[in-house]
Amino acid sequence: MPMYAALAVGLGLGAVLLTLPSGDFHLEDWGSAKRLVLCVAAGVAVLVLVRLHRLLFRPLELLRSPEDVGYIAEDGRSKARAANEARRRRKVGELPPVYPNGWYRVLDSHMLGRGEVRSAYILGQQLVVFRGHDGKAYVLDSYCPHLGANLAVGGRVLGNCIECPFHGWQYRGSDGKCEKIPYSDKVPESAQVRRWPSCEVNQQVLVWFHCDGLEPQWSVPEQPEVANGQWVYRGRTEHFINCHIQEIPENGADIAHLDHLHTPGIPSGVDLRYTNSKTWEFVRHDWKVEWDPEPEPTSHCSQMRVNHSLTLFGCRLPLLDLRVVARQVGPGVVFLRFDHSFLGRGLMMHCVTPVEPLLQCVTHTMFYQRNIPAVVPKFILKGESIQFERDVMIWNNKMYISKPLLVKEDAAVRRHRRWFSQFYSQNSLRLEYRQDTLDF
Repeated sequence: MPMYAALAVGLGLGAVLLTLPSGDFHLEDWGSAKRLVLCVAAGVAVLVLVRLHRLLFRPLELLRSPEDVGYIAEDGRSKARAANEARRRRKVGELPPVYPNGWYRVLDSHMLGRGEVRSAYILGQQLVVFRGHDGKAYVLDSYCPHLGANLAVGGRVLGNCIECPFHGWQYRGSDGKCEKIPYSDKVPESAQVRRWPSCEVNQQVLVWFHCDGLEPQWSVPEQPEVANGQWVYRGRTEHFINCHIQEIPENGADIAHLDHLHTPGIPSGVDLRYTNSKTWEFVRHDWKVEWDPEPEPTSHCSQMRVNHSLTLFGCRLPLLDLRVVARQVGPGVVFLRFDHSFLGRGLMMHCVTPVEPLLQCVTHTMFYQRNIPAVVPKFILKGESIQFERDVMIWNNKMYISKPLLVKEDAAVRRHRRWFSQFYSQNSLRLEYRQDTLDF
């Protein structure tokens, strides 16, 4: 839409020029065709300037809907229909519990201004997120226990409370207790909505989930460069993936898939039917990866160390060598730190948040050195998005295998599953399918 607006402005400027006295611009000898060309050229010039400004200064925002990536729409079917058919026909497999215990991103801080209210649907729950006048972000269950109104739909912030849009009951963000009923002198002790433990760190609002209602067992570390403003926001990508949450972080330990799926260059695209096309085979990525869990007291963390290099026509380009350390904190937050002698340093926040049992929202939020041109981290973020969407095509169509057939080179996958199992409890929710049968 901004591009169309820019084009309209440019055409309008051109039209204004045409309405001015021709002598002002020596247009008396111009024909109508030349004047039309002038009008179009003005529109194109404004459009180019807007695109250039977005490229150089604006953060990259790439937000995909659930059916946009990872499905093959054939025979004239829409993407939405292809996605629905793939989800319906796919064999699910014997799944682990669907909601691991841990911290999960709800939204980015800049999305929630003081006094604003947002609706969030995560972990199969409808939540209301609001920022009180004290500047703190609060997360509560959405539904008012009075008569069930959704606090996120029409609710307003009063002080550090959220007011129900139906009858005006006011709930404190700090503990969820009802503080005031405008037409009653007494507030029942049981008048309360569930408060979700939350924190705001690295310019993100996160909530803690535990199936047994236990308080947070670890914290999400703050990145000093983000907190002090040395590294600034350069963009975000968002994808919705139809798979179990464990499939996504397990990718970090599946070292063998990198050489097969991610060696083709970025110009090869994301459609796995064409990524190995000979057209772009002169551009190749090379990966050296190690994955290990961390010992106590940070056993809830793991690290993947990546050394990446790029080859062009078989020649390695040392200037583009990139070292990345990906530190996973719990099941839903990963810090990817970039360190490059020429391209600078930065951080990509990789967050996986379960929306439903088999639907994950994955965001990549980029922070980078303030003194590095924005086009550099935006290029890295876009390239990462292309590589990630190749994985999405696998995840959206695969079956989870609880007892996979592994070879010795896959040992890290087995270790990762043991490590990840710590985030499940005895009471963790499982997804059970009932398969109807026909008796003859």
